[in-house]
Amino acid sequence: MKNNIKLPKGFRIGHADFEGRTGVTAMLCAEDTVGGVCVRGGAPGTRETDLLSSEKAISQVDAVVLAGNSAFGLASVDGVMQYLVNENRGFQVGTVKIPLVVSAVIFDIATPNDMGRINAKLGLEACKNATENPDKWGSVGVGCGASVGKILGPMASSKGGIGASTVSLGDIFITSITVVNAVGDVWCHKTNKIIAGVCGQDGNFLDINNLILSGAMQAMMATKGGNTTLSIIITNVNLDKLQCNKLASIAHNGYAQSIKPVHTDYDGDTIFTLSSGDKQMDFTVLSVMAVEAVSQSITQAVKL
Repeated sequence: MKNNIKLPKGFRIGHADFEGRTGVTAMLCAEDTVGGVCVRGGAPGTRETDLLSSEKAISQVDAVVLAGNSAFGLASVDGVMQYLVNENRGFQVGTVKIPLVVSAVIFDIATPNDMGRINAKLGLEACKNATENPDKWGSVGVGCGASVGKILGPMASSKGGIGASTVSLGDIFITSITVVNAVGDVWCHKTNKIIAGVCGQDGNFLDINNLILSGAMQAMMATKGGNTTLSIIITNVNLDKLQCNKLASIAHNGYAQSIKPVHTDYDGDTIFTLSSGDKQMDFTVLSVMAVEAVSQSITQAVKL
């Protein structure tokens, strides 16, 4: 299904999967891209996120990889690194260039047989599939194995996925790409209704927050740690590294208004920010745009 999103010049995104059960999504960045990150969940699986801390020396980002298969999925970055080496991309160190690739993973492993299904070959394939005009969302790439509301077990959960949304003001835009594999229910913040989450035997949503507050779920998790929501937000506004990190932090408000509960000990919720362009925008206005883009991309992820 098409979802017309905007990317700055030089950006491409591609998906690859293993038999439609788990997968990888790779965002290849323009050469001038500055990055930031904010990790809020209690159980993250990441690679090179320390590189994006405001006090670290390098601000360049060459690619962001979102992968399934928990920590095994981080192996896909090796293929993305190889692709970028072939493209002569990376940070110059003496006579070589080292691609700077950051990554985060979701947990979508159903059985022990699913472990290790993502590797460098799949990461390379995602890069080869990358396009400036992506139109594939839902159960593709990292979204293949995503689900929502697994606290009563997989039979009571809803489909997750990967979604995207762009919020624009004139020629300034911010795009959010999100894979939703959350503990909590997904709410449409426009209608204040649950659109994905834990279902009862009658097929209706149960409302996890109410179940917790009623004391009905003190022994809460049927699948501890098997979750996580991840986002990449991209803008053509010129931001420095500190601003990218601040925007990533503020953008988590989009999670808070669309996923309940969120940032639990069983989620690895992470947002990456990428800036490439020369546009100028009041930071507060851009922050509001970012939160809205994240919320909309969450809704898209579970609807497609």
